Amino acid sequence: MNLDSKIYIAGHRGMVGSAIFRVLKSKGFQNIIFRTSSELDLRNQQAVADFFVREKPEYVFLAAASVGGILANSTYRADFIYNNLMIESNIIHSAWVNSVSKLMFLGSSCIYPKLAPQPLKESYLLTGELEPSNEPYAIAKIAGIKLCEGYRDQYGCNFISVMPTNLYGYGDNYDLKNSHVLPALIRKFHEAKLTNQPFVEVWGTGKPKREFLFADDLADACLFLMNTYNEKELVNVGTSVDLSIGELANEISSIIGYEGQISWDSSKPDGTPQKLLDVSKLRSLGWEASTSLQEGIKIAYADFLKTVSSDSSVIS
Repeated sequence: MNLDSKIYIAGHRGMVGSAIFRVLKSKGFQNIIFRTSSELDLRNQQAVADFFVREKPEYVFLAAASVGGILANSTYRADFIYNNLMIESNIIHSAWVNSVSKLMFLGSSCIYPKLAPQPLKESYLLTGELEPSNEPYAIAKIAGIKLCEGYRDQYGCNFISVMPTNLYGYGDNYDLKNSHVLPALIRKFHEAKLTNQPFVEVWGTGKPKREFLFADDLADACLFLMNTYNEKELVNVGTSVDLSIGELANEISSIIGYEGQISWDSSKPDGTPQKLLDVSKLRSLGWEASTSLQEGIKIAYADFLKTVSSDSSVIS
């Protein structure tokens, strides 16, 4: 991409999209376009088609999606598969119709089978059953990968797919009903510290292991891949380091300064036992994450405190 290339970020207000916007601006890219959901409903095929005809972007980062944690995935199963299928289908098809030079589709590590060998290689896609709790979301993301592959095979489109591990960072979602585990724990321990709660209840057993990537590191990887990678096979983006949810909870409580106990509700689902990405492919291309988990959590907590001070609805 040239610094004056016309770049469209779909989902620019989300955690990933906003991180991509920050990294592009920091590198000097000047012609970045976006629309809010109120300005452009990405589920509306005609609206998306009209937008692409009118704006003619050269490059597209497809970071828009309906997302959430275990509770949201279990509750909004129809919304997660419908919204994500519509968003990616409309954008990918319009990108082909309007001769977009290159498109990057952002997926999720939940596309891999629940019991696949660890760490998860790109080749493990569609080799086993998915984790039931997030199956609708995962199926939609797999469809996005296959859309990119299909348009590449049939029409020669340079559409690539990137699969990030669990993300956190600036602008994360701290709604306890819809958030992922790391931001949910930040909020829970913060509230418990403020109100002197003797314990914090956390879903599951604490035994599942997860890998976490700072969203601005992902954005840096996305820019790197947009400039260097042009192949059909998807690319994993992660840190190659994981820890148990129990260890994560202890780390977050320590950073926040909560001194109470952690109570594990084993009646609630754990999800996939382990989800660690094999990032050897990305490393061989020349990119590695630079933000440690401890450093990233401190940044995320500071950002959460800013959110709390500017929006009292964050804390119920």
